[in-house]
Amino acid sequence: VQLQASGGGLVQPGGSLRLSCEASGFALDPYAVGWVRQAPGKGREGVACISKSFGITYYKDSVEGRFTISRDNAENSVHLQMNSLKPEDAAVYYCATDSGWGSCPPSGSPLELTGYWGQGTQVTVSS
Repeated sequence: VQLQASGGGLVQPGGSLRLSCEASGFALDPYAVGWVRQAPGKGREGVACISKSFGITYYKDSVEGRFTISRDNAENSVHLQMNSLKPEDAAVYYCATDSGWGSCPPSGSPLELTGYWGQGTQVTVSS
């Protein structure tokens, strides 16, 4: 059972990246999935979450309108499309699931997810 984040890299301010969270060994579609990031010297912060049913989504205020979280059940994955990237978006991005209820935490913050956590992928935003 493994959750793997990928798609990070170096991008200029204003650029875009698409992160992927792929599950192996289990089906991802019954779970809510979220993205959390951690910048150097800072604590983790929740970025976005998507529920199992109806694809209800939550976003951190600072990424609303720039980031889009989506599910691809055929690929057993969840994606985070990040547009108009800013230097303050630079961080290691992690994906995580809930414990199997399929719902994002009541607060919406994926920091409270208590299921599987994957290794992170580095996002660097710099000119």
